[in-house]
Amino acid sequence: MDNIIINAAKRADAGVRGKLKNLRDSKMVPGVIYGGKKEPITVSVSINDLLKILKDSKNSVVTLKYDDTEEKVIIKNIQKHVVTDKIIHVDFNRVLMDKKVDIRVPIKFTGEPYGVKTQGGLIEYDMRELNIRCLPADIPQEITIDIAPLKIGDIVRVKDIKAERFELRDNPENIIISIVTAKEEVVAQPQPAEATTQPEVIEKGKKPAEGEEPAKEAPAKEAKKEDKK
Repeated sequence: MDNIIINAAKRADAGVRGKLKNLRDSKMVPGVIYGGKKEPITVSVSINDLLKILKDSKNSVVTLKYDDTEEKVIIKNIQKHVVTDKIIHVDFNRVLMDKKVDIRVPIKFTGEPYGVKTQGGLIEYDMRELNIRCLPADIPQEITIDIAPLKIGDIVRVKDIKAERFELRDNPENIIISIVTAKEEVVAQPQPAEATTQPEVIEKGKKPAEGEEPAKEAPAKEAKKEDKK
């Protein structure tokens, strides 16, 4: 395990927005140290130091130095700005090297599944991280799963992971990844236009039988004779 050291500074401006903004503008990130049956301590750390850890060794134990104190911690939580995605806060959790910790570790999938490459299937990811428990020195940076042999219908569950130096905390039956048959896209067929229904015309009078001529109209009534003079 690498010995990662970060210099921090104690601060007494918890919750003061103006001071926190000034702190962030100076390339520092406010944070809090929790756990270990001690009081929480508010600190600030360099954004560059923090980004380096997140890139290279996110789950590593870090020695946090402030004043004349050194504490072993792990990064527990990172808070980012909803718009800029910049880190605005970090939570550190104290650890004892002889006491197990619970931590989430990312899963790394390697290889191209046979069921995708050869059989035309699709990958369905159900989990991207695993909850584990182990000693701080045994925390893995990632848990690797080789998915190259997987065929259509194959499923990898939590219970299929080989855990040597850590204990899996998720439900053993939880599905991590599966290879499924690609669903064919159903193209909607155009429906024939419905014939326009014409209103039925009901004719008065007797309808002529087939082959007969229609009856002639009756002559109009004669006009009334002129009144006698």
